[in-house]
Amino acid sequence: MQADKLRNEVCTANLELARRGLVTYTWGNVSGLDRERGIVAIKPSGVSYDRLTPETMVLLNLEGDVIEGTLNPSSDTPTHMALYRARPDIGGVAHTHSTYATAFAQACTPIPCLGTTHADHFHGGIPVTRRMTEEEVTDNYEANTGRVILETLDNQSSIDMPAILVANHGPFSWGKDCQAAVKNSVVLESVALMAFLTRNLSPEQGAIPRYLLDRHFGRKHGPTAYYGQPEA
Repeated sequence: MQADKLRNEVCTANLELARRGLVTYTWGNVSGLDRERGIVAIKPSGVSYDRLTPETMVLLNLEGDVIEGTLNPSSDTPTHMALYRARPDIGGVAHTHSTYATAFAQACTPIPCLGTTHADHFHGGIPVTRRMTEEEVTDNYEANTGRVILETLDNQSSIDMPAILVANHGPFSWGKDCQAAVKNSVVLESVALMAFLTRNLSPEQGAIPRYLLDRHFGRKHGPTAYYGQPEA
């Protein structure tokens, strides 16, 4: 992928977060990876969304070194890089402070899978990381955020679980590219709202039965998926 194309895609993905109402002021960022060339494009730190253009996106290598751009990259860059380095199937990462997903993160509470809308996209409840230690926050905070995300995911597939809540912080999501990462952020916020409302209507509501979870997730993402149309 050419650098200009990567910049365009990542800029568009960042603007989509704003268009979907998932960010306030500068509270969020999206990156995209050209794995063949080892180049990441990411939103610049603290720049408002109405000032974003493809040219403002910062290019880095997978070690986090800036290779092109005059602005500082997102302060969350080390978190994105930790995910890219550990998970070869990830090509895009998004981070927001969307209201309902962040409320679950602040409560250090997983988002339970209560129905088929959730099961269509996530193979179970959205996990929450452990709280980070003082040492982890004081030294290499953003890189350690990536480490606790990976620790929590363990061997869970990036397809099965394309999002997580960082305790006391907020949600991160990912996908095969930056557009997929943003889509997963949008869906994550929707299912967080549904879970919040469901538990308020029925506090004792339990998780969806496993057989229904597996059926709904599998028909979209499993080896015999049949939802939608075949790719050309």
